[in-house]
Amino acid sequence: MKRLRGQEADGEQSAPEPHLEPAPESEATAYRRDRLLAALTLISGAGLVLALPFALRAGAEFFLPVTAALVIAIALVPLLEWFERRGVPSGLSALICVLLFIAVANLAVASIVLPATEWVRLLPERIPRIRETLAPLLDVYASLERFIDDIVKEFGSDTPASRTVTVEAPNSMLDLIATSAPHAAIQLFFAVLVIFFFLAGWTRMRRQTITTRTSFDGAMTTARVIQQVVDATSTYLGTITLVNVSMGAAVALILWLLEMPTPLMWGGIVAVLNYIPYLGPIASVLLLALGGLMAFVDPWYALLPALTFAGIHLVEANIITPSLVGRRLTINPLLILVALSFWAWVWGTTGALLAVPLLIIMKTVLDAAGRPDVAGFLFEEGTLMTPHHEEEGAD
Repeated sequence: MKRLRGQEADGEQSAPEPHLEPAPESEATAYRRDRLLAALTLISGAGLVLALPFALRAGAEFFLPVTAALVIAIALVPLLEWFERRGVPSGLSALICVLLFIAVANLAVASIVLPATEWVRLLPERIPRIRETLAPLLDVYASLERFIDDIVKEFGSDTPASRTVTVEAPNSMLDLIATSAPHAAIQLFFAVLVIFFFLAGWTRMRRQTITTRTSFDGAMTTARVIQQVVDATSTYLGTITLVNVSMGAAVALILWLLEMPTPLMWGGIVAVLNYIPYLGPIASVLLLALGGLMAFVDPWYALLPALTFAGIHLVEANIITPSLVGRRLTINPLLILVALSFWAWVWGTTGALLAVPLLIIMKTVLDAAGRPDVAGFLFEEGTLMTPHHEEEGAD
């Protein structure tokens, strides 16, 4: 019995429980797995990029006021924090910021829209004066047209049957305002509410976003990205607003010296259109040329407003704005053109005004989170992210 028990004890000691270790994953298997995940991510991202513009365009009634309100609210965050540092409660600080913004917006609209309606009303009456001013150019055009008609008659006598096209007269300005004002008022009220509640809950929302991170590094990165987005957006919009208002005031002063009617309206139009890169100044030159032709008889004197603005804009775009904005907010002109065409196609003129602020926000977030490396996925590592940590360790 003792011998059997000893054998059982020896058997228990000599037969340990089996422990299976996982087989090491080969480099080829890991590479295929990473490449598959990167391919799925790239395909999903491409589908999202292709579908998002149509969704934004179809839902413009919702997305446009929300996006515009968020951009304006982010730009107002430094003013909100300035009031909060002086002991003003968050709700009251948000209300003060919103009221100040509404006051400035109403002042701009009153100085631009009301005189502009008068210019639009006078346009049919001023067409004979414009034709008289442009008579030499119109004579050249008429001569060229007769020359082309003679050539066409020489090469072919068969003329297509003429058709009469009836053009329906456009609705009056009063009808247009009556039909569009309620809808626009609802969207503006909704946007104002979004701005107020965003600013009122900004401090609490930022604190919760940072404190809910699971690691200290994640919390610090989140705080840094939030601050960079606010700083970049507010700095750009604040600087550009200061430059545009100053340029509009200078244009208004020069137009007043030239005795052009409603110079303050033209200064406001120039200031607003200058928010749109490249296309805005071109539109300002064309509008000032049209306004000069409506106001003055001498063609050379009529072109002075447009030429004056063109000179001021060249100085502003090449000297003043680069020195104020600096290299920190320098953006590739190609990206600006792509963003401008994209947002103008999605949301029209308002989208063109929001193009650069949205580009700054997305660029700041991508710089912090990491940009996908499509070329690296196709030709090198097979992943969508550049291995920054390995490069730092090698250095």
